[in-house]
Amino acid sequence: MTNKTVFTKDLANQKLHVTREFAAPIEKVWAAWTESDLLDKWWAPKPWKAVTKSYNFTEGGTWLYYMAGPEGEKHWSRFDFETITPMHGFSQTSKFCDENGNIAQDYMGMQWLIQFFAAENSTKVEVDLYCEDPGVLEKMLAMGFEGGFTMGLGNLDELLAEQN
Repeated sequence: MTNKTVFTKDLANQKLHVTREFAAPIEKVWAAWTESDLLDKWWAPKPWKAVTKSYNFTEGGTWLYYMAGPEGEKHWSRFDFETITPMHGFSQTSKFCDENGNIAQDYMGMQWLIQFFAAENSTKVEVDLYCEDPGVLEKMLAMGFEGGFTMGLGNLDELLAEQN
């Protein structure tokens, strides 16, 4: 299953489950998900880039960043970290915002639960997304979330391979 992203959609309940296995130890995969300098290297689907403005990976902390497009576009987002269990998982809420982190009024955001499972020669990551606001998940999928997230996870594969 390594290198294959599996999406399980439950649109009726506004839920999405994503699974991906990486050929790297849990310490490296955890670092790639929790250190802003590494996130900036893989989070955005190419040719886009993630650019961090501020990052505080603590419970109650925030990651404020934008996706930089090839034509100079900037799409701002923020993640608010809720719970963190080192090397096991964390939860967060994602929201679209402006460059100061002010949340877009027409978007309630998505809850994320990211869990890490160590195997003998790999790490499985499971991401559960939930949208309280009806229609947000469908909107995210229509915007290309599935393809974009898969591409970003492919970037993570490349980054992890470079570290070996």
